[in-house]
Amino acid sequence: MTGTDSHVRIFDTSLRDGEQAPGFSMTPDAKLRVARALAALRVDVIEAGFAGASPGEAEAIRAIAAQVEGPVIASLARARRADIDAALAAIAPASRRRVHVFLGTSPIHREHKLGMTRQQVLSEIRANVAYARERCDDVEFSAEDAIRTERDFLVEALAAAAAEGATTLNVPDTVGYATPDEIEALFRYLLGAVPHAAGTIFSAHCHDDLGMAVANSLAAVKGGARQVECALNGIGERAGNCALEDLVMALKTRADAFGVTTAIDTPQLMNASRALAQATNTPPPRNKAIVGANAFAHESGIHQHGILQNRETYEIMKPEDIGLATDGIVLGKHSGRHALAARARALGYALDGEKLDALFTAFKAVADEVGTVDTARLLALLGAQESGRPPRLWRLSKVDIRAPVSATAQPVARVELDHGERGKVTDVAAAPGELDAAFLAVSHIIGIPARVEHLEMQYLAADPTDPGDDGQGAKVLVEIAIETGGERFTGRARARDIVPGCVSAFVDALSNAEAVRALGAAGQARAA
Repeated sequence: MTGTDSHVRIFDTSLRDGEQAPGFSMTPDAKLRVARALAALRVDVIEAGFAGASPGEAEAIRAIAAQVEGPVIASLARARRADIDAALAAIAPASRRRVHVFLGTSPIHREHKLGMTRQQVLSEIRANVAYARERCDDVEFSAEDAIRTERDFLVEALAAAAAEGATTLNVPDTVGYATPDEIEALFRYLLGAVPHAAGTIFSAHCHDDLGMAVANSLAAVKGGARQVECALNGIGERAGNCALEDLVMALKTRADAFGVTTAIDTPQLMNASRALAQATNTPPPRNKAIVGANAFAHESGIHQHGILQNRETYEIMKPEDIGLATDGIVLGKHSGRHALAARARALGYALDGEKLDALFTAFKAVADEVGTVDTARLLALLGAQESGRPPRLWRLSKVDIRAPVSATAQPVARVELDHGERGKVTDVAAAPGELDAAFLAVSHIIGIPARVEHLEMQYLAADPTDPGDDGQGAKVLVEIAIETGGERFTGRARARDIVPGCVSAFVDALSNAEAVRALGAAGQARAA
């Protein structure tokens, strides 16, 4: 198929290439959850795994094939009959299925990995693609390390696969070596040089070893590729793959430059990214494009002023386009009066003149101490300004964990929180884990049940040579995200020990939830 086709198929390999990378292994149940998120995202193909790798992997693929509707379900297979048979058996329950056969074609792969001549490689391609095609209508062939393969031989290899019925011809940059200009030129050349049937799709699969996976994939699209293999959050072997969310939003945002479309339901991007992060226990970096925590966040006062006037001053996409509900304003030590006044106004407080000056001074003091001033802290500052009393927030006073006394018993946590109005409140709870028990006790005290979505800790070593070091030893910085009532809230805390740090962060997040709920209730009361 030529590059005149305007639809780009999105082939997600998070569950295969992504999972192969160290640190991204998933349980079968986790893979199924991610596959469902990918189906909701409306990817065209889910590469569910490599059935020949192990019986457990084959079963995980089979579960996805049986339970996930919509996308084509694919399994990778080496150019071996045993692998192809395993792939066929694993994807058999799927209503739409694909066998993805690959074989190395570059000189270094032929000599050092395969020990084959050119003719032997061509013979294996013909035999195994034909074998797969006889048993499955949808067969993809990948020329592994295509970018480092001689052009004339790459044409021969792809032509051999096409002649035996391969419906998709994948041209991988297996080691992330190419540049965008090279990729675009190669695809233009291959589309004209490789004999293929009408409807054959040329596909790109770019790795990020030199940081160009997304740029190379976009260049491939310009060159005529109409399938791109990519992964959520850019996970994959070594430095990763082309990030699905980056590619899709680039094609959407710069439709003027690319002139193509995808079937992706972009408001599902954030849900899919979070599903993968939870499955792998690895969130994307804060500064990751599209789905990173900072992608639509603004703390600089100059930027915040611009955003408040018109979001397009500093944003080329809407957060709602990826399923993120946010105003993008993060109140911190770099924020200015405009952002503070706007957030206070949104919370029902109209401030100017001396009142705004006083709040700004108090706000800066808190921001210097804690970094980010969230809704609960800001409401506490606003309330303190009105009442003349110190801010009233929940704070952790004490947490004690009692280890289980038997193999069947659960840890018990006793948590004491302190509040400006309610004083000290204590609760005891048991749960399968120590932190679970402590979190449950906090939920009992504040009166809001919540589920932890993500928890991240950073160890901050003591530095006696640093004049800013407080001399109290090492600390942990904890960031947590919780879900309650269908809404997501975050919290942060610093502590000398892990358990108090985690519990304090949970208290911070739940305090945000409590503050937002109280604000909503007050608004409803005023409306009534």
